[in-house]
Amino acid sequence: MKILISGSHGLVGSALIKSLTTASHEVIRLVRHQAHHGRLEIGWDPQRGLIDKEHLEGLDVVIHLAGENIAEGRWTSEKKRAILDSRVTGTRLLSETLATLRHPPAVFLCASAIGYYGNRGDELLTETSEPGNDFLAHVCQEWEKATAPASEKGIRTVLTRFGIILAEHGGALAKMLTPFRMGIGGRFGDGKQWMSWIALHDVVGAIQFLIRDNAVHGPVNFVAPIPVRNAEFTKTLGHVLSRPTFLPVPAFGVRLAFGEMADALLLGSQKVEPAVLKARGFAFSFVRLEPTLKHILHREYS
Repeated sequence: MKILISGSHGLVGSALIKSLTTASHEVIRLVRHQAHHGRLEIGWDPQRGLIDKEHLEGLDVVIHLAGENIAEGRWTSEKKRAILDSRVTGTRLLSETLATLRHPPAVFLCASAIGYYGNRGDELLTETSEPGNDFLAHVCQEWEKATAPASEKGIRTVLTRFGIILAEHGGALAKMLTPFRMGIGGRFGDGKQWMSWIALHDVVGAIQFLIRDNAVHGPVNFVAPIPVRNAEFTKTLGHVLSRPTFLPVPAFGVRLAFGEMADALLLGSQKVEPAVLKARGFAFSFVRLEPTLKHILHREYS
């Protein structure tokens, strides 16, 4: 297939391109710099509303992963505006352009996140659950709404609501490794908040699964079937690394260090079920946390 990917240098994009090219698909990057078509690139500038429409003709699949990193820097008013605009503006431009093509793609997969649900305590959340009402929930709602032109055109549109993606060299786990390896890792707050995680390997596999499954459209939760509480995640990571985890970070300390981002990303609770992936028969390679972490961190199974 001929597949276009935005955000191609990010954690998911990099792994996805490696897998797709190994499977002999033609992968084209949607880039903000001057595109070199000989290098399989298509240029765009979402802030200026510019995109190379001509070279979008005849694609089979478009996978949109681009967006401002939400976990870098404090959430100032400027940062929050960048988080929202980078998702909504780019998604709307891409979606509207795809809808006007003579030969549009069959599938449009757009990134979203389980932040859609907000902080929900112990409530079990599926794709049909109502959205939350905090900043990230608002971002995800507007992000997903921006795909409407593509879906209204008849392009099968899938909204990939990513949970906490586990990988050694990127994402949340990579940031945790240094303090945990130093023996100063610990739970956040009371540790009762749910963490809905997924291995990067299964993210890549599920995306390719959904490309092939013509019956799936709308939101899809990208999380493993067994979420864990923060305290269990902390204990398990410490065990895998053979390090103590007896230095909890109190909630007020997390908020002091990270501001508004603390409640959304570190203290908030989301117990999410991958209902659509389970119903469609996707086979997760990584279901339980400990063997997943051992695999990712190259530890032998005990």
